[in-house]
Amino acid sequence: MIITPLLIAIVMCAGVLAGGLGALLGIGGGVFLVPFLNSIVGVPIKIAIATSLMTVIATSSAVSAGTAGRNLINLRLGMVLEVASAAGGVAAGVTFQHLTERMLFFGFATITALIALLMLTRLDRRNVLDASAEPGTLGGRYFDEESDRPVVYRVKRLPIALLASVAAGVVSGSLGIGGGILKVPMLNAWCGVPMRAAAATSALMIGVTALASVPIQFAHGFIQPPLGAAAVLGVLVGSRMGLRFAGRARSRSVKLLMATVLLLVSTVYFFKLR
Repeated sequence: MIITPLLIAIVMCAGVLAGGLGALLGIGGGVFLVPFLNSIVGVPIKIAIATSLMTVIATSSAVSAGTAGRNLINLRLGMVLEVASAAGGVAAGVTFQHLTERMLFFGFATITALIALLMLTRLDRRNVLDASAEPGTLGGRYFDEESDRPVVYRVKRLPIALLASVAAGVVSGSLGIGGGILKVPMLNAWCGVPMRAAAATSALMIGVTALASVPIQFAHGFIQPPLGAAAVLGVLVGSRMGLRFAGRARSRSVKLLMATVLLLVSTVYFFKLR
């Protein structure tokens, strides 16, 4: 493919939007960037996925730095789950070159649709304990700006979280969308973690997961440095903007936005399968 200054500018602008939404939802900007690069700009799907993985690392770094000191990131839980995610990411990086475009399209469409439906069933569910309760070994507490009170939560179903984290690593390395697309709904719906804490913890983890796959994809020639650099610069700007809204956004609105975006992405890729 021919890389022109106009293409670089378009990719950078797309990175701003992807970074903003990725930071707000904690799922990385890849779920927005990959369809844009592939379906609208015409970048080959594997190059779009590899470029997106680089932006996932940038989003993770920006969001983790922006939420530090607010106790939203559950570092203990994140490190436990990241061992499983990194293993999945390495496995995906090794097998990525053998996947066909149709397989990638089908994976994108199916996973985004399932996660969107899961989020729609949890719009009004809040995983909050009494402020005096103990969070347990892997739980946590933080001050919630929306409700203006302390929030305490306890982690449930850890084995399911570990299995889902392996799947998230595979999805991240194969589709370039950041494992947060599975981790945030999984932590919120199945493991008792509130939406804000799930998004912040996921943002920390997705960078490590993506880092496990990027060197392998670079070695196979799927990463184009000019495109990657433009996307990363855009994502860093967008992530800062997304963080400004994240603290004030209502949890229900964030879940609804995530479900809407995922359904739109799923629809696009189901049409591409025809």
